Amino acid sequence: MDGDFRTEFVREPAALKQHPALVLNADYRPLSYYPLSLWPWQDAVKAAYLDRVDIVAEYDDIVRSPSMVIRIPSVVVLRDYVKPQKRVAFTRFNLFLRDEFCCQYCGAKGDLTFDHVVPRARGGITSWENVVAACSPCNLRKGSKSLRQANMALQKPPRAPGAEQLRNLGRKFPPNHLHESWLDFLYWDAELEA
Repeated sequence: MDGDFRTEFVREPAALKQHPALVLNADYRPLSYYPLSLWPWQDAVKAAYLDRVDIVAEYDDIVRSPSMVIRIPSVVVLRDYVKPQKRVAFTRFNLFLRDEFCCQYCGAKGDLTFDHVVPRARGGITSWENVVAACSPCNLRKGSKSLRQANMALQKPPRAPGAEQLRNLGRKFPPNHLHESWLDFLYWDAELEA
């Protein structure tokens, strides 16, 4: 045998890693838009085998076990409805999503941090109403000063978002890859054909 003997007997599963399944709630809406609710193909196959989901669409590729052959699911629907959370967790990701991944002082995108509008050194608390996304230059420029002292203004006042508001904001940020079988179930801000 030439080369590594393991390559002769072990199939490289890297190609199968590229087959995520879109997960829809029982009402045929994604569990989340951003991040998009996706499962690895293994979890989708397992859930289908356990009758927890219905397969709505499939990839052309198949996987085999000793006793069965199954096409890899590309869209699955939960059999039981999962009630969406009404309370939105105060996380860095949700804060950036609320602020649409833009600095709330200058509008810049990328390399974001967060800033306390009323600085903590002056009694400001860490809450939805006092924390905004900010780029590093604006955050450094403001420092522990008030908005008036720093001669800065917010693009919009910070408020606690609702769960539905965050879901709708998530639709503005589609992932890099959308499989064609998912498009009927996703409602991105796209122009419709006449």
